[in-house]
Amino acid sequence: MLDVPVYNTDGKQIDTLQVDEKLLGGSVNVDLVKQAVVTYHANLRQGTAANRNRALIARTTAKAFRQKGTGRARRGDMKTNLLRGGGVAFNKATRDFRKKLPKKMRRRALQSAVLAKILASDLMVLDGLAMTEPRTRALAGILKNLQIHRSCLLAIAERDSNIYLSSRNLPDLSVRVAGDLNAFDVATRQKMLVTSEAMKALTGRESEQ
Repeated sequence: MLDVPVYNTDGKQIDTLQVDEKLLGGSVNVDLVKQAVVTYHANLRQGTAANRNRALIARTTAKAFRQKGTGRARRGDMKTNLLRGGGVAFNKATRDFRKKLPKKMRRRALQSAVLAKILASDLMVLDGLAMTEPRTRALAGILKNLQIHRSCLLAIAERDSNIYLSSRNLPDLSVRVAGDLNAFDVATRQKMLVTSEAMKALTGRESEQ
């Protein structure tokens, strides 16, 4: 069993939550987490960069002048990459960079990323996070009370427009619903702050989006 500290919005530890590491896969699979991060980055690439090679240039294929007797260098058609308006040598072409990662591997990668945060003491459970109106200062104050000064991922149980609006002007804070989390979100933030309800969803959920 792992002990995860539970804090209130004033930054005081009020309890300790025991988490069974078996619910998070039992051990950290570093290679799988890296594979998930690489997959996420690859799927962000558009792959639309392209230019035309000789085959895509609409110019005559006739030889510019005869091979010998002109005193000039030998020249083929006008689509060569050596002439202005010709094709590009070793041109870029559109391609699909997307990678596939099966659902079970995605789930296991997320569990490993969360477990790594717990083992490194970079995950904290927050009790009583409720905002009646959008207020960035209030959310920034909570982070200050918790001594979080680096990039942080805030996981909540369900969508809350007040929390989302309050976090927009905090560049180092990302807010995600527990059911939408992935290994990339967890692994690329220094700290992870999880509400009590979201922690239950992370350790006991049976399916992944």
